[in-house]
Amino acid sequence: MYASHGFLRSDIGDVDVVYHDGLYHLFHLVLPNHDFIAHAVSSDGMTWRRVKNALFVGEPGEWDDDMLWTMHVTPDPDRAGEWRMFYTGLARSEYGRVQRIGLARSKDLYHWERCGNGHYPLEVPPPHYESSVDEGRRWVSFRDPFFYHDPESGERLLLSSARIKEGPVIRRGCVGLAREVAPDNFVFEAPLYRPGLYDDVEVPNLFRLDGRYYLLGSIREDIKIHYWYSETLEGPYQNFFDNVILPTGNYAGRICRAEDRLLLFNFFSKTEHVYGREVVKKLLPPPKEMVTDAAGRLKLKSNSGFGNLVTQRQVVTASYQCKVLYGNPYASAVDRSDGLHLSCRSGYEAFLLPGHHLDFRLRTELMLEGLGKTGLVLRMNDEGDGYYLALDLVNGIAQIRAWGANPTPEFEFAFRYQPLQEAHFRGSDHGPWQIEVVAHGQYIEFSIDGHVVLSLVDDSFAEGGIGFYTESAAVCLKDLHIDTLTRPVTEDTSEPVYTATHRAPQGEAEVR
Repeated sequence: MYASHGFLRSDIGDVDVVYHDGLYHLFHLVLPNHDFIAHAVSSDGMTWRRVKNALFVGEPGEWDDDMLWTMHVTPDPDRAGEWRMFYTGLARSEYGRVQRIGLARSKDLYHWERCGNGHYPLEVPPPHYESSVDEGRRWVSFRDPFFYHDPESGERLLLSSARIKEGPVIRRGCVGLAREVAPDNFVFEAPLYRPGLYDDVEVPNLFRLDGRYYLLGSIREDIKIHYWYSETLEGPYQNFFDNVILPTGNYAGRICRAEDRLLLFNFFSKTEHVYGREVVKKLLPPPKEMVTDAAGRLKLKSNSGFGNLVTQRQVVTASYQCKVLYGNPYASAVDRSDGLHLSCRSGYEAFLLPGHHLDFRLRTELMLEGLGKTGLVLRMNDEGDGYYLALDLVNGIAQIRAWGANPTPEFEFAFRYQPLQEAHFRGSDHGPWQIEVVAHGQYIEFSIDGHVVLSLVDDSFAEGGIGFYTESAAVCLKDLHIDTLTRPVTEDTSEPVYTATHRAPQGEAEVR
């Protein structure tokens, strides 16, 4: 995982990732100052190395001399081999109340120059959008640019987080639309999408996948990434009964095309306590691959790059390899022809698999028997302190919590029981279910039937035992194995320098 380092508080902000010539290029804001756009590179999209910063705030008196906000980098459609970065800027003279979109150009993704050809910065105009500080929330929303070049029609659309002029003030958020009718010449049109529900639709993305157009946006009201779909580029855009692509804590998603894969990057907001204060730390988890199911709903697959981190594999096939954690007399582990059978007729029991684990990937096929409860335990100690991943497979609910003794217990505050994340999936009253758990440093990911359900960052527990629990139920596990993963690093600081034409020689690759 990648994070910003600095004195007291330094965070990554919104991100954008471009894959070019075998390298991933990450551009991101640095909070809380918002005074430059940082640049890092990676060969796998997981371990990053900082390089030359891309862009700084303007000189005093310029339109972007206060802060820089979200950016988007794409190939320049009119200059072969060159790149454009649309970015959001604020001015000190306006106290940052008016958002504008500017442009910078580059020939190598490393050296950027602002474009001052008279077309930029762009300002959002009436009549479709709030364009004055006298309207709505007393500031002008026009940020988070996303440039879409349709490969079939040749259409060039610039999307943004904007607001319509009418309606309840906190329901005016929309995806603004400007069409590039000539190089660097944009004409604003009615919003591409206006849900009529949210204060803003932040960090929009537009892409085509498996014959449909999809619109991605982050919603502050629930801190989740949502999506909508359409059969045509200009809509109307609709949503399924569940249009959340990632659960709470995941935000500001950006897509990245890497050869034949469409990847989703985003930051995760993690609450920390620093010098007695509660602060939110933002980190960049590993990307996930975006796919569609038979109904056209967007789904996420775990990053295949984890397979390159496997150092050894442990296969679990027999009951003698398991031990019970709580000693429940109604618990049993039995070897059957269809797999390893774990049950507890009354009360609760956790069955720990062999080994003490730090970074791992667990995979198995699971069948549920009975009407009781089941789930996984992760990074357990002998007292049962660790992560509990509760699964309601019938109703389709997954919840992970940190559960254990407080280090300084007192009266009823002796224990910690903290739900960390909950998400929903398509449930069923029958199995089998394909289960996968990845724990890599502070990053935890849970997938069911090949699709990511939970994705979070937490550091409550770093190592321990792993296994399954049952409560008035039984599970049958087949093809159960645990992969040991190499240790992660937050940032590669090795000496080799990446440029547009040079990559680290063999043997000098990124340190993990």
